[in-house]
Amino acid sequence: MASPQKFHLVFSLIMGAMMVFLMTFVITAVNLGFGPHFLAAWVRVFWIAYVIAVPVIFFLAPIARKLTGGLLGVHP
Repeated sequence: MASPQKFHLVFSLIMGAMMVFLMTFVITAVNLGFGPHFLAAWVRVFWIAYVIAVPVIFFLAPIARKLTGGLLGVHP
């Protein structure tokens, strides 16, 4: 069984990939359209955003959980 720390790290990696995939795809499509340079531009911004998003998720998810628990009166 995975430790809570390992679970949180893997969660951050997966959540980061899903979130960044969708957000960078949509924003790149809105800004550039689906032209000949779309794929190269999207892959570039995906990796830049992913490197930023994973640590942000890793460090801020516990804070977001505590804030949500406080707002809803639930303490997991």
